[in-house]
Amino acid sequence: MTLDQNTLARAAERLEEAERTRVACRQFSLDYPDMTIEDAYAIQHAWMQLKLRNGRTVKGHKIGLTSKAMQRAVNIAEPDYGMLLDDMFHRDGAVIPSASFIQLKIEAELAFVLAKPLAGPDCTLFDVLDATAYVTPALEILDARIQRIDPETGRTRNVFDTISDNAANAALVLGGRPFKPAVIDADMRRIGAIVSRNGEVEETGLAAGVLNHPGYGVAWLANRLHRFGVALQPGQVILAGSFIRPIEVAKGDTVVADYGEFGTVSCHFG
Repeated sequence: MTLDQNTLARAAERLEEAERTRVACRQFSLDYPDMTIEDAYAIQHAWMQLKLRNGRTVKGHKIGLTSKAMQRAVNIAEPDYGMLLDDMFHRDGAVIPSASFIQLKIEAELAFVLAKPLAGPDCTLFDVLDATAYVTPALEILDARIQRIDPETGRTRNVFDTISDNAANAALVLGGRPFKPAVIDADMRRIGAIVSRNGEVEETGLAAGVLNHPGYGVAWLANRLHRFGVALQPGQVILAGSFIRPIEVAKGDTVVADYGEFGTVSCHFG
């Protein structure tokens, strides 16, 4: 790490203010050009700790950058992750106030809800399937508390900025038909989603796009968090990673993700 504790605390406060005022802050990678991925996660952790001190509670975790194409695009060799808090959850079909966000995008993925704890360093796909109470379709809502494009230089933010920004997570919607991994008569890799915005198909994808099986992402996260002494806990929701590109959305948009036999999940931005 290159950043001291005071710098981490100031960065967390900048993110909190950006979220509160709906004005994105300057890219940390511009302010701290020598920052590392460890610095980025340290900023994220400082911000989440600030939220916990303000009364929020941890409800789970998210995994991102699960496709090789996305990892190559941002010059990273592994997925990234963030935290899910209690105020991020919305019911299926919810009207979500767009004014609560800065620059909205949305993704489709599968969410694993745990019945047993999961911990590294040797967590496997089979451990994940055994520990999962059920899997359900989900929409992840992304936002940018850090400027995606720097207005002065035109520079696009990098992966350190995204990780600092809680891996871009802002909210999520759970819906569809939950299923238990042990009893479905289908290969989870082949579960697909057709995602429409205002009645027009925007993206389609298969769950195999997430590390060849979305459960591998959950295992990766359990192993990654082990180095910090953190285990995934029963009842937590783990967003396993998107298998479509992010779709830009705005006020007035309705998004529906059709997962076939596993139902639909939707929301409207009011």
